[in-house]
Amino acid sequence: MIQYSLKCAEGHSFDSWFQSAAAFDKLAAAGMVSCAVCGGTKVEKAIMAPRVRPGRKAVSAVGESEPQAAAPSNPGASSAPVPARAPAAAQAGPGLLTRPSGEVEKAIAELRRKVEENSDYVGDNFVREARAMHLGEAPERAIHGEAKLEDARELIEEGVPVMPLPFRPGGKSN
Repeated sequence: MIQYSLKCAEGHSFDSWFQSAAAFDKLAAAGMVSCAVCGGTKVEKAIMAPRVRPGRKAVSAVGESEPQAAAPSNPGASSAPVPARAPAAAQAGPGLLTRPSGEVEKAIAELRRKVEENSDYVGDNFVREARAMHLGEAPERAIHGEAKLEDARELIEEGVPVMPLPFRPGGKSN
């Protein structure tokens, strides 16, 4: 996995993870990388600082010396190393890498919560389900899911009311 700092044509900056550099290039060329703020698909890599792993005696992210597996001075004490406190980002909660910090991130998190509470996740069947509801072949209900850009455009051209969401559905995991 690789993390890139990205910038859209509107100047918004955000980070995202990709399977590889080639995966980013392929997704960006297909217009499948979108701005986390405005949804624009003209996204490019921004200048970013390299991540260098600190040495063993470096200070941790929370300002404490990293624990070391030294021999205990007390013969009856355990020889297991003392675990370091997790950085604040890792303490965010189950399934989250970080807590929403800015107003936009908080608004997107709230939107996601409302969408997931008030609609059914239909996954890759989104196009078929949306079209069937539009044609009266299925009962109408609120749904969310995934669609290829070309399929979403076809739905819009047919008059099916759809809109992109500024987050990835929670129904999938690696």
